Amino acid sequence: MEKPCIDPENGTEQSHRHTTSCEEIQTLEMARIIIDNSPVVLFRRIAGEDPKLTYVSENIRNYGYSARELLDGKVMFKDMVHLDDTDRVGDEIKAFTEKNIENYNMWYRILTKSGDVRWLEDRTSVIRDENGEATFHQGVLVDITERKEIELALSKSEEKYRRIVSTTAEGFILMDKDMKIIDANNAFCSLLGYQKNEIIGKTTIELSSREFSRFLKNNKKLLLKKETRALDGQFMAQNGTMVPVLIHSSPLTDDDDHFIGTMAFVSDMTEHKKALALAGEVQKSLLPQSQPEINGFDIAGKSKSCDEIGGDYYDFILQGKTSGQVNVVIGDIAGHGVDAALFMTTARGFLRMRATQPGNGAQIITDMNRHLSQDVLESGRFMTLFFITLDPESEHLSWVRAGHDPALIYDPNTDSFETLMGKGAALGVDGMLAYSDHKYEDFTKGKIIVLGTDGIWEALNPEGNLFGKERLREVIRENASKNSKDIVESVFQKIDSFSAGQKMSDDVTLVIIKRV
Repeated sequence: MEKPCIDPENGTEQSHRHTTSCEEIQTLEMARIIIDNSPVVLFRRIAGEDPKLTYVSENIRNYGYSARELLDGKVMFKDMVHLDDTDRVGDEIKAFTEKNIENYNMWYRILTKSGDVRWLEDRTSVIRDENGEATFHQGVLVDITERKEIELALSKSEEKYRRIVSTTAEGFILMDKDMKIIDANNAFCSLLGYQKNEIIGKTTIELSSREFSRFLKNNKKLLLKKETRALDGQFMAQNGTMVPVLIHSSPLTDDDDHFIGTMAFVSDMTEHKKALALAGEVQKSLLPQSQPEINGFDIAGKSKSCDEIGGDYYDFILQGKTSGQVNVVIGDIAGHGVDAALFMTTARGFLRMRATQPGNGAQIITDMNRHLSQDVLESGRFMTLFFITLDPESEHLSWVRAGHDPALIYDPNTDSFETLMGKGAALGVDGMLAYSDHKYEDFTKGKIIVLGTDGIWEALNPEGNLFGKERLREVIRENASKNSKDIVESVFQKIDSFSAGQKMSDDVTLVIIKRV
């Protein structure tokens, strides 16, 4: 016995012609229900000059109209199209028809019966008869209002962003994943004296100074990692002038979090660097300008700041007018920059003044600590120091250690290193501390004392590895036969080669004392 057909919407039994199967009716009815509850409207219209609708799904009611109104011609679909889009839509349909395009998409606005504006995506296909003549245009209308509103909001936001970027006084560049510039604002072009079309397509490496270009090449992989960065550099203007800059860069990724490029804001640091350079020249003038000439000793030193001015310090101070002894000192202020440089200047002034008065190294450093502690009590600043007293008439030396890394002594005859240890906290931490003298009684000919700051062994290469104290020992060992100045230069050259252009993160200072 044949089962009755059941309406899937209301569960009632349906009658049907014997030529149509129950399954077909149920399938068609189910399709009608799905379409009726879908946001996608189906339509078919006659092809030609009179595009009358022959079918439109019932869910056109979502826009306030009934299917019957449109099929009976009481409402024309073209009248639903927004007035600002009407001519464009008509022209596009005409162009598609003339070119015999079988499938096309259009995007336009319509007005609902209540006057609301809705965006539609119109996906139309052409139906032809056996002679190839177009008989119908049919397709679907998809409501894309929400998507369009988001796109318009993003477009407005992007336009606002572009106006801000293009008019800001700070330089801006957009780079692809190979660091090639694909966009630049007027400020960046003016900074380097180029037209925009001369900038586009160049890489930042091409625009950089020799030193900065080397840094970018050697650290390209590191710089292209998905991290926000700030770095100092130098670009070359079109007229050959070097322009110091501060670059703040951020990575750009796609929806799948794949790296696609970098955006960077570029600040002109010319005036700032001029002021710092002047301060740096003043600071450098406070460091020894020549090697001391002391019988029995070959002494040299060098200091290089990671910024224009720094917090490292070294000095050669004659103790009294008649003793013949010389004090060699190296120090490191916590931090670097202007405030560290000012602290260093204060410390230098007091140490030089106190060292000319009676007293051994321990007394000198104890008094210096008491004075500095009063000055930096509220700032939290402190200073490490290593103070050595040499006597040309003796193989003995004494030292005071105030929180600084121990000095090294290298003996080329035994190819061995010793360390000059000793207790003593950093200066400025506790004004009541008393420091002690320590003795070394075998500073014989050929031996070398190495005094350095932590910027040496903490120097980094592009892979993030430390230079380390073992490399320092190796350089000393390989160059022990040279004079002290050449040993100093060898160490700095080795650090520069190791770091491969990586910007120094701390000041680097080295003093070599060689017994001759």
